[in-house]
Amino acid sequence: MRIALYARVSTVKQAEKDLSIPDQLRQMRDWCQVNGHTVIMEYVEPGASATDDKRPVFQQLIADATLKPSPYDIVVVHSLSRFFRDALAFGLYERQLNKSDVKLISITQQTSDDPSGEMARKIFSIFDEYQSKENGKHTLRAMKENARQGYFNGSRPSFGYKTVEVEATGNKVKKKRRFAINEQEAVIVRKIFDLYLNGYLGQSFGAKHIAVHLNERGFTLRGKQFARNRVYEILSNSTYHGEFIFNKRDAKNKKTKPESEWIRMAVEPIIEKSMFDVVQTRKAARAPSVVPPRVVNSPTLLTGLLKCGCCGAGMTLATGKGGRYRYYKCNTRISKGTKLCDSRSFPMEKLDTLILNALADKVFDPKRVKTMLSDMKKQIKAAQESQDDGLKKLTKELDELKTATDRLYEAVEKGLLPLDSSLQERSHKLQARKQELLIEVAGYRRQQQLPDIKQNQLTTFTKALRSKLMDRSSGFGKEYLKLLVSEIRIKGNQAEITGSYSALAHAVEDTKKGALNRVPSFVPKWLPDQGSNLGQTD
Repeated sequence: MRIALYARVSTVKQAEKDLSIPDQLRQMRDWCQVNGHTVIMEYVEPGASATDDKRPVFQQLIADATLKPSPYDIVVVHSLSRFFRDALAFGLYERQLNKSDVKLISITQQTSDDPSGEMARKIFSIFDEYQSKENGKHTLRAMKENARQGYFNGSRPSFGYKTVEVEATGNKVKKKRRFAINEQEAVIVRKIFDLYLNGYLGQSFGAKHIAVHLNERGFTLRGKQFARNRVYEILSNSTYHGEFIFNKRDAKNKKTKPESEWIRMAVEPIIEKSMFDVVQTRKAARAPSVVPPRVVNSPTLLTGLLKCGCCGAGMTLATGKGGRYRYYKCNTRISKGTKLCDSRSFPMEKLDTLILNALADKVFDPKRVKTMLSDMKKQIKAAQESQDDGLKKLTKELDELKTATDRLYEAVEKGLLPLDSSLQERSHKLQARKQELLIEVAGYRRQQQLPDIKQNQLTTFTKALRSKLMDRSSGFGKEYLKLLVSEIRIKGNQAEITGSYSALAHAVEDTKKGALNRVPSFVPKWLPDQGSNLGQTD
């Protein structure tokens, strides 16, 4: 008989350090020799799970065995679990071999060719699948506890980090790994966040532009070029502000698991949490589900801000005479005709100039800005009482958490409670709730804080802002419009402009830091739009 041998272990680490594959091959060769069979080919699969068929060597075995005519009479494995640990898939692939007159034989689980032998193989396969799932369950439980204790389970850490071996004490001393910052890579991570927030030479950058910018300057992602999706993953990775999440996705189907199953692990941050939050706010504001990419990337000044005063739809760029003339036109009128909206079109250049002049001369005048900020202070003061009540409740819960944590540690120190997994889990829950409360407290306090702005700052800000708004070539004008203006509603000959007092206040404050020399960042905490300016459109 012509024989093909198949040997497999689940992980590369087993293949490198274990003797399993050599032992499997030795026993199978001996069996073939005793039974007078000729070994034609040996297939060795180091580091592949038998729970699925995503195994290149296995697929090559099946492809070769099912050739016509087949080069083999029998495929020999040490045990049936080496072939497959999924009962349904086992049956399908065994049937595929049988159609090519190739038998599957295990040297340790030999069965007959009659119905009883077929049933025995199915029973073996079901038990192998059950054992695999049980092993997986217990392995995951151990890995989750390992992560709770601050140790890294994966094979390769996030870009910007490396792993260092440390001694973990328990029943016996073991070598485990923790996260540490890789400074060479961390520099690139910080640059990516900075480019996304501040742009480059006055130009706003998205993930695609950042990837091109880095590649042009020779930066690499561990030897590979940056791509848009990898930049986006870095901008979305909470690890960089100090929180690594283990067990977030299912390893097989890649679906996100319920948040209750996530294990959050503190690591050394590469960027500040506040910077990460601002980036997430900006990403959400520019998401395709919220703002079409053509609005984000369009050089047209007012795209995404203009609204039709008749029907409330957005207004977009339309052209006439083969592109010689450009207009802002209501989307409803473009798509559904004048029966649903009879608003007129507005020449783009003329409306852009009128809006910018109105903002520079009337809205962002020092006296007007001072009045708007004064109104904002009154709003904050009016909400002060309810916010103070919320702060008191949060502070009280924080104090109770601190007391509970201190008592827990004291009980452990006195030997009243054992330091077991349940106690550690309780401690982690208390710490997680503490972090949630601190974030809520910070939110309340941020709402109550308004920068202390002096008259000379107002004058400097409004003067600098006017020059930026009028500079149509740098891209700053559109960036500041997106930051300070929420909506421009056109009806008849009037334009009603609404915006954020909070964003305005922080933009004025940033003039002390020279922020007007770079692309502005979105302020994450916006207050309801209260003010408006009415200006003639023609």
